[in-house]
Amino acid sequence: MKKSVNTEAHYQPKPKWYTRFIPQRIKQRWGRWLNKRIPPNKQVTLTHKSIFILPSGFGIAWFMLIGVLYLFGTNYQNNLVIGLSLLLASLLHTCIIYSYKNLAGLTLTSQTPPETQANQSIAFPVTLTSKAKPDNKHTSHQQICLNFAEQRHVRLTDIGESSQSSITFTPQERGRFNPGRIKVSSNFPLGLFRTWSYVDLDVHHIIYAEPKTSQVSLTGLDDDNSSEFEHGKLQSGVDDYKGLKTYIEGESLKQVAWKQWAQGRGMLTKEFAQPEGKPVWLSLDDTDGNSLEQKLSKLAWQVNVLSQGQQVFGLALKQQVIEQNSGEIHRKQCQQLIALYGKKITDATVETGVNDEK
Repeated sequence: MKKSVNTEAHYQPKPKWYTRFIPQRIKQRWGRWLNKRIPPNKQVTLTHKSIFILPSGFGIAWFMLIGVLYLFGTNYQNNLVIGLSLLLASLLHTCIIYSYKNLAGLTLTSQTPPETQANQSIAFPVTLTSKAKPDNKHTSHQQICLNFAEQRHVRLTDIGESSQSSITFTPQERGRFNPGRIKVSSNFPLGLFRTWSYVDLDVHHIIYAEPKTSQVSLTGLDDDNSSEFEHGKLQSGVDDYKGLKTYIEGESLKQVAWKQWAQGRGMLTKEFAQPEGKPVWLSLDDTDGNSLEQKLSKLAWQVNVLSQGQQVFGLALKQQVIEQNSGEIHRKQCQQLIALYGKKITDATVETGVNDEK
């Protein structure tokens, strides 16, 4: 059972002042050590191996108070003051256990982020689950903060059995993006100790180019694609499967989707379509713009417009070509190619449908 939680977005934190004095070599070794101790995974459960705990500033002051009271009590042989210092010490010791238990057993699972355009804030959805018992609130995780490095954090007041949260990241440029590790932290119960962990949910996201309104400009790449058609739109035909539609009395029974009928979905007929017109393309060379980014933004807008109109088109970015097609999958393939164009070769990988012309 998923539980809704109250979340509070707080201020944008600044980098810690001491980070500028840490050598890059030390940061790299720290990153390698974390990757070995807490390896990237789509689902991570916090255990004693991945949880860190240290006294907070308030906890250090508490510890100093215990020392002062104990010295004062022994010096003046005041058993009441000594007893008070021991009581505060026992409370400090108990907080260590409860601070650890507040994170232990918490499971974080990454979810697929929504489509994101450049220069927009990104929201990475995360599911948090635990073995909390409904009849025992003390088993739930409380006051949990989630944030990426140097990003604004989100506070979850009570997680319970299952909760959904979205961790934001500042706007980024187009291309493949990995936000890094999520910092999971808490000062519960009394703020005497700070408990935290660095979780890498192995999130890799492609940020699309920012669409900019422009005139749709379709062209033919060469004369080899000559055809009797002219426009590249879809018309009724028998070439390509398009989808299902409600059965109309009098239609051929050969077109009936009998499999769907057996599943109890009613009488449906298979609908086919064929391209109307010669193959048309969106080309980077034929797109107007003062810079490469402006051209790619215009192409991104045109891809969305043509896809909404069920237009059959191809995309040509220099030597990278996506063949003519239509539909939602084709739109995503084109947007991915635009987003990754000009990036490192290790990043410029589109799932399917991309050919490199020799």
